[in-house]
Amino acid sequence: MNEPDSTRSSADEPWPVRVVSQKIGAWIGKLGWVWVDGQVAQISRRPGSNVVFLTLRDPSADLSLTVTTHHDVLHAGAPDLAEGARVTLHAKPEFYPARGTLSLRADEIRQVGVGELLARLEKLKRLLSAEGLFARERKRRLPFLPGRVGLITGRASAAERDVLMNTRRRWPSVDFRVINVPVQGPTAVAQILDALKVLDNDDTIDVIVIARGGGSVEDLLPFSDEALCRAVFGARTPVVSAIGHETDAPLLDYVADVRASTPTDAAKRIVPDLADEQRLITHARARLDRAVIGMLDRERQRIEAWRSRPVLARPEVLIDQRATEVTALRDRAGRSLEHRLRRADDALEHTVARLRALSPAKTLERGYAIVQRPDGHVVRAADEVSPGDLLRIRLAEGELRTAVMES
Repeated sequence: MNEPDSTRSSADEPWPVRVVSQKIGAWIGKLGWVWVDGQVAQISRRPGSNVVFLTLRDPSADLSLTVTTHHDVLHAGAPDLAEGARVTLHAKPEFYPARGTLSLRADEIRQVGVGELLARLEKLKRLLSAEGLFARERKRRLPFLPGRVGLITGRASAAERDVLMNTRRRWPSVDFRVINVPVQGPTAVAQILDALKVLDNDDTIDVIVIARGGGSVEDLLPFSDEALCRAVFGARTPVVSAIGHETDAPLLDYVADVRASTPTDAAKRIVPDLADEQRLITHARARLDRAVIGMLDRERQRIEAWRSRPVLARPEVLIDQRATEVTALRDRAGRSLEHRLRRADDALEHTVARLRALSPAKTLERGYAIVQRPDGHVVRAADEVSPGDLLRIRLAEGELRTAVMES
């Protein structure tokens, strides 16, 4: 039987399963040895065998790989290895054609100590801080009274009980949506991320609380995971970190919008105290009452001051004053008019006397006469008339008509 062409395949000339398996194994074999970091999810030791099987899980994702190693390798590098521990191992990927599975074969295993974990966390902390995930100006304020609170915590844990009991004690009508997840171990991060996504997509949730009741550095590692920190930073709902611890602060505390020292403290931060608010309302109403009463008293005093003024107490006084002024002005006007009339009368009499003194009639009364021609022309000289001219002679009383005899 001829072997198929090893360089290509087609619908007419497909590769057998063994060829595909061989090529996958050859390609994976070229990857060489690598250093791998992960968390031990399971350890299996088969009786009568020196091979130890480990399930190595990525703390930030729902991914795992099988690792095989010799008992002596495990005893030399991590003799007290337990599930949930963080390890670094030197391994080579291997593909098993018979089962079609991929695994890692480790020749060196190192259990990560607390000092190394803290160093890694410090390095990650500097990285996230440089990217602005801890910036104060990017943190959101919690609502004064959330309509509904999302809680991510362990099932039937003291942290869940503290948050629920103390929050409802402060504000009895508060509503919760609780999602229970593992808060330590290899599956904790993935399930916390899933729960955070669910609550963040729920439009009825106004604030999210992630709570745990403290623990060792290793126990709190899920709350320093980079993927969780970035998910909290990218959430549109404000997040409260309520990890009960004293000295060691997980990175979640720096990324969250509000950091509570304990789950009980978280209850104090997410809702106001009903009794305190009622007391504040009572004090505010009392201050408002005092302010209104004080304002009314001041306005009453002002009105009384206005009413005590003469213009309002005896409004007729103003009319009497104006009447007196009008009477005085009228008297002054009468006296002034009478005085002016008397002066005008005297002036007229003097004028009449002067006119009379200058009047021709006054001259006629002294014996003089006025000689006029018939046309009214006054004769002033004898040569103005001729014998026989008719003349009119005006006397003080009456007149005479005569003719010129001679001139």
